[in-house]
Amino acid sequence: MKTDANVVHLNKATAEQSPTSPVGRLPVALIQVRDKAAQQLKQNLQSLFDNADDTLFEMADRATSNAEQNAFFEAMRDLRLKRKSIERGFLQKVFESFANLNQYEIGKPQPALDAVSFDSLSLVQNDELEETVALDAMVARVMSRDAVALGHLTTRLNALISKKLDDKSNPLGPTLLSEYFLDSCSGLGVEIKVKLIILKLFEKYVLGGCDTLYAEANQALISAGILPELKSAQPRRQQRPTTPTYAQGAGEEGIPLLEGADQSVQEVFGALQDLLSQVRGTAMPRRAQTRDALPITSNDLMRLLSHMQQRAPAQVNVEDFDLRDQLEQLLERASAKSGKARVVGEVDEDVINLVSMLFEFILDDRTLPDSLKALIGRLQIPMLKVAVLDKTFFSRGSHPARRLLNEIASAALGWVDQDDAQRDSLYQKIEQVVQRLLNDFVDDPAIFSELLAEFMAFTGDERRRSELLEQRTRDAEEGSAKAELARRQVEHALNERLLGKTLPEVVVRLLQEAWSKVLMLTCLKHGVDSDEWHAALQTMDDLVWSVAPHEDPEARLRLLELVPGLLKALREGMASAAFDPFSTSEFFSQLEVLHVQAFQRFKRAAAEPEVVPEPSGETSDAEQAGIELPLLELPAAEEVQGAPAMIEVVEEIILLAPGQTRPQEPDVMAPDDDEALQYVDSLRVGSWVEFQEDEEHKLRCKLAAIIKPTGKYVFVNRTGMKVLEKSRNALAVEFRRNAIRLLDDALLFDRALESVIGNLRKLKNA
Repeated sequence: MKTDANVVHLNKATAEQSPTSPVGRLPVALIQVRDKAAQQLKQNLQSLFDNADDTLFEMADRATSNAEQNAFFEAMRDLRLKRKSIERGFLQKVFESFANLNQYEIGKPQPALDAVSFDSLSLVQNDELEETVALDAMVARVMSRDAVALGHLTTRLNALISKKLDDKSNPLGPTLLSEYFLDSCSGLGVEIKVKLIILKLFEKYVLGGCDTLYAEANQALISAGILPELKSAQPRRQQRPTTPTYAQGAGEEGIPLLEGADQSVQEVFGALQDLLSQVRGTAMPRRAQTRDALPITSNDLMRLLSHMQQRAPAQVNVEDFDLRDQLEQLLERASAKSGKARVVGEVDEDVINLVSMLFEFILDDRTLPDSLKALIGRLQIPMLKVAVLDKTFFSRGSHPARRLLNEIASAALGWVDQDDAQRDSLYQKIEQVVQRLLNDFVDDPAIFSELLAEFMAFTGDERRRSELLEQRTRDAEEGSAKAELARRQVEHALNERLLGKTLPEVVVRLLQEAWSKVLMLTCLKHGVDSDEWHAALQTMDDLVWSVAPHEDPEARLRLLELVPGLLKALREGMASAAFDPFSTSEFFSQLEVLHVQAFQRFKRAAAEPEVVPEPSGETSDAEQAGIELPLLELPAAEEVQGAPAMIEVVEEIILLAPGQTRPQEPDVMAPDDDEALQYVDSLRVGSWVEFQEDEEHKLRCKLAAIIKPTGKYVFVNRTGMKVLEKSRNALAVEFRRNAIRLLDDALLFDRALESVIGNLRKLKNA
């Protein structure tokens, strides 16, 4: 058979990378098959990576923990960085497999598929088992769908090459393609959960196109005259459904991929039907009573539901509205008019029962504010209609109708019942969404995607505003906590030096009212370990010493040297703290009197005239600083009047925060194993709680911050504004008297579905 080595240009890179492995010469027809297949596989891989971000981002958005979310984000980043190398590695493996078709490899065992892993480390046994099961299932699905076409391709390849192949060793077979992909992904360090998602993507975008791959390869070989008598069926072209339109959006690349295709949806709904069979005929008794009745079609049911939807009253008590009872009445009127007994079909009845039970849970949920339950309750008919149209409503978490309901419930979590509800922007937006569905939704579920996008844009704007205000609240509280901590440090320093001492009242007031502010500023700016803090404390100590009585003759000389620098430090410190200049002057005037009195005492004790230093002609540091030295010209004792009164004992000094009229009472401490404290410790930043303020009023708020220095728990409303602060022990008291409860912020629809399934299982096992 004719060969042409000059055509093998696409294999050049492979040959250069593996110089020790001679490349076999391939027939021209086989080269054409290889090149065309490589081109298609490359395009399919590009589709895989193009959609991987959307899928992993959606999974991250639905993650239940930060660790899980980070795992998906890291996988997204890793895939982006290694995308090119994975593509090159995969295609290189394909080229090498074709190059080796005419060669025997002696003594080199074929790698087993289940031995390949994403990383060089051996997998944990459970992870390896999950991976093997997933791979086997992928290959089995391709074989069940395309076994004939693949078999014909294998037969035609065997007619061209010397080494005999089977479907498993066919370079385009699902077994080797999966192996090549896994081997190319060996550098990805991802968890088994992410591995399985990537494998699903590979199955969807690469193995999903095997029917076309095999058909085109077979056709190319037939055109080259290779076994034209083997007739392969044309590949099935899966038609995309015209409805629901939203299934063609980004959500299609997320959860449906993981939950499987139509077969998986049927399995999920089939399992639900098995549980729902227990209540079949009880909720809608007409079906059980009329055995000869004709079931109406789903289209007729949709028309009846649209009739009910258009005539639904604007204001209705959710407790008084029974969807199944209303539908029974409509069917009775229709049966009487036509003369034939009509009932809802079994499948549609199961859908009705399931949706009704879901809304019973939703409308009984304490997480939803009562005033919004009436609005959400009006969504029951639109949700039932979309469930009749599309059973993935129950199995797909990213279903737009389901997500819309969850987003409304999440936004309503922090909403508080109030008299002016009609003026609240969130209430108005939810009401607008409900009214749009009631007025415009007939049978095109695309409206849910549109409303979901609008509602998320609205809540996104609200969330950004609230997060900004919430961050400002946190910053303010953290600043307040630092100030409180500094206040305690200053309070401790003052009491440590003054408590129990006998001092002039003016000095105590100066230190408590003025110098405490200097100490606060120094503590906040430099900290208690700084030189500035110790210098401020030293100034305070010097002031206390300067007004205390001394009998040591050397104290007079020290006082004379100390006072100018002391006055300078006091004046500069009070100026830096922006203390009132008028009060500063008053304090200094009284200090002057105190220091004059101190020198008078020294004079009387020594019984000698005061020595006034002769002018030296030089300017002192104090004079350069503009500080008066009143002690150098001492007045006579009889001229000193109005001296500050002495107090016997300095009592404990308590510094109050601005606006605080009395010190906070200390919390009553509870033991660490107290159950209420354990509830408090389970609170996390972002948790929503509801406080029962009195019999009629409730306050819903979110824990925005736990301020560690002060132990305060700061709560904000849904706009981000601070509404409450509590200590750990105060919160424990609230828990003990059942005045606070944690709101469940899990997805509403998912909680409802889980509860309904749990109740049905209990009923089945009873």
